Amino acid sequence: MNLGDFFAVEIQFFKDHPFVLLVAVLLPLYCLAAARRTYPHVPLVLLLLVPCLLSFGLLLSDEIFWLVAGVDIAVVIVALVDLGTIPGRRAFAVERHTGRIVSLQQDHAARITITNRSRRVQTVWVRDDLPEEITTSPSEFSVRLPGRQRTTREFAMRATQRGAFTLRHVNLRARSSLGLWQVFLEYPVASEIHVYPDMKQLSDYAVMARTDRLSLLGVRRTRKVGQDNEFERLRDFTVDDNYKHIDWRSTARRNKLTVKDFQTNQSQRLIFLLDCGRMMTNESSDISLLDHALNSMLMLSYVALRQGDAVGLICFSDDIHSYVPPNGGMAQMNRLLHSSFARFPRLVESRYDQAFVYLRSHCSKRSLVILISNLIDEVNAHQVQTYLSTLVGRHLPLGVLIRDHSLFDAAENTARDEEEVYRAAAAAEILAWRHHVLMDLERKGVLALDVFPEDMTAPLVNRYLEIKARHLL
Repeated sequence: MNLGDFFAVEIQFFKDHPFVLLVAVLLPLYCLAAARRTYPHVPLVLLLLVPCLLSFGLLLSDEIFWLVAGVDIAVVIVALVDLGTIPGRRAFAVERHTGRIVSLQQDHAARITITNRSRRVQTVWVRDDLPEEITTSPSEFSVRLPGRQRTTREFAMRATQRGAFTLRHVNLRARSSLGLWQVFLEYPVASEIHVYPDMKQLSDYAVMARTDRLSLLGVRRTRKVGQDNEFERLRDFTVDDNYKHIDWRSTARRNKLTVKDFQTNQSQRLIFLLDCGRMMTNESSDISLLDHALNSMLMLSYVALRQGDAVGLICFSDDIHSYVPPNGGMAQMNRLLHSSFARFPRLVESRYDQAFVYLRSHCSKRSLVILISNLIDEVNAHQVQTYLSTLVGRHLPLGVLIRDHSLFDAAENTARDEEEVYRAAAAAEILAWRHHVLMDLERKGVLALDVFPEDMTAPLVNRYLEIKARHLL
């Protein structure tokens, strides 16, 4: 068989099997693209439909074989030429600019800078490599970059969970000149973000306090009892002091701002016992009960520190996870934040006995001990009653017990069938038991606060101000 006969046999084979010709042409093209981590885009797929449709025509007549072969070769040439225009990884440089600290469920501004190092105009699509706990708006954006130019795009970042997170990469998607191909480029841009509980409430409180509008946050003005405003001493003015307490005579004599200190500013102690066990794993308003407890704890800590009190914290579940000794000054807020921002509820039974033993061994001075937990069963309630009541006399215990929306909703909704009647009855029985537990705590001398998680902050601050006004500590 000579060469001409061989080609004739091959051509006849391709005429009889037209799709083999298409695969033989496209397979090398695909291998070349895969080696460059490049993928076909929609225009290339549409372009490939032309030879595919013509290949069906070979089933009817083999006279159009050369037309099909010519179209196949033309498509391959166009695709190869356009493949050569795909930008490489060195064509871009990427930088991410973001703060280290982010508040939970609050928008945080960030920006990405993209530099086009090539001389050709490039259009790229940018998507940040984020953990599932952090979302951005928009999640992806496109940038058109002239040659040798850079641009910066801002976006909003929101975290749905506390903790420390590392953003490792920024992903770019670029296209070829004709748009037949697209390439995915990954640039290592490491950024570490610490997601703290909601700190916006602290700034809101400071603004409301300065403008005498704390009632908008639910904080009541508490009437002070007895010698609460008795003068104690003079001291230098600080930025957190009330301007009404400035002693102008002493200020003029010393040529330095001086304020009067009253007995209400005497350093007293607050110690939070924060349950991080299974009782705090439920969610309300898309965040866990522990997150609500942390937000309220930080708010009250901020108020107490501004009052001149010392604040401490014990986080526990089946073990003691962290301890912040009671201390005063606004620097204590940073210690509380760093100790609690990466603390999450665990599916374990909380060891109240271990937590209260630890409290007794580390905190002997009389303090306001605030236990934040959730009551679900009698075993849990018995431990809370037992250990809180043992503090009466030595400390002033306050139990903050978080309500469950599902129980109250089931008990209050109108029953429409037999199943809902039983559900309402069961919920009412649990709520009655819960009420007896609260009454028993108060009879034993334990202060109690029964609140929904999202409404915890204002009642807790009000109870603290009431305790201060009544000199219960």
